[in-house]
Amino acid sequence: MSFNLTKQDPLVGTNFFLEISGEVIANLTSVDGLHVEIEKADINQRTMKGHLVQHVTMSKPKMTGELTVKRLAPLDSTKDPLWEWFLKIRDKGMSVANRGAERKSGSIVIYDTTMAEISRWNFTEAWPSKIENDGFDVTKNEPVSESITFQYESLVRVK
Repeated sequence: MSFNLTKQDPLVGTNFFLEISGEVIANLTSVDGLHVEIEKADINQRTMKGHLVQHVTMSKPKMTGELTVKRLAPLDSTKDPLWEWFLKIRDKGMSVANRGAERKSGSIVIYDTTMAEISRWNFTEAWPSKIENDGFDVTKNEPVSESITFQYESLVRVK
């Protein structure tokens, strides 16, 4: 398959959003962890003459993973839905009796310059495991950012 730039523009990841349970989370500056993989199994055998023969074969799909988004830090974390979600889990835990109560599904969605959706990655059963502030530096003139890490149980590119 050849890719001809004069007939089709490439996927450009500058217009993207995070959706969680239908709510759009804005002010994202980057997304990391959009990868799917298949685990491998190494098989080692010895021939009758003692030579080592190695094979690699498909094992199973790796469904679980970690997704990290970076965004502009909210002015007031007490009014931010991601901070509320994280603090509720950190302070109260997740009930084994109602496993889905705090886990949410969502998507990373890329739009073209006309704001038409061109790509989507769906994740399921996610929960925020870490919020990290990028720190402060008096010598820089940049907005404050934070990174939020989500654990998920499946990730699929659907578009």
